[in-house]
Amino acid sequence: AQVHEEMDSIFGDSDRPATMDDLRSMKLLENCAKESLRLFPSVHRFGRILHEDVRICDYVLPAGTNVMIFPYRIHRDPKQFPDPEKFDPDRFLPENSKHRHPYAYVPFSAGPRNCIGQKFAMMEEKVLLSSVLRKFRVESTVPRENLKLLDNAVLRPKGGNILKILPRKVRFVKERKTETSSSVDLFI
Repeated sequence: AQVHEEMDSIFGDSDRPATMDDLRSMKLLENCAKESLRLFPSVHRFGRILHEDVRICDYVLPAGTNVMIFPYRIHRDPKQFPDPEKFDPDRFLPENSKHRHPYAYVPFSAGPRNCIGQKFAMMEEKVLLSSVLRKFRVESTVPRENLKLLDNAVLRPKGGNILKILPRKVRFVKERKTETSSSVDLFI
């Protein structure tokens, strides 16, 4: 509902395409997208080769070791994300994320090998989501606790995630009458 309010405040009843200024104004939508990527990172694991020895507690991993990084687990660290299974877009407000470890949230990897397209991906996600959410309310038919995940190269829901797409509001009604029947065309 709050994202719908944000879309209405930016676009009103207009069906124009989103501009760069619009995209910059979509703070809540961006935080919702980030929180979604925290809970379900597209790339839920990636590998790296250590270029130097790394000490973790009492263990030393020598240079040349292949390591796997699991953002799906990293994003559920309760020290960095209290109540980690809760969907809370406010985690990404500046005041709530300024003291977070820089590698606590890595849906696009991090450091010199991070995804060069991450800013474009976020922009593309906001364009697509805003164009849908301006007109529709979207609900999953699968409760989150029943969602099963497939361990593929990209994290996916097993059996898909069936959605209900519901019109938000009718902008105007156009009546069309013929001699034999009367009908109403709804433009959403």
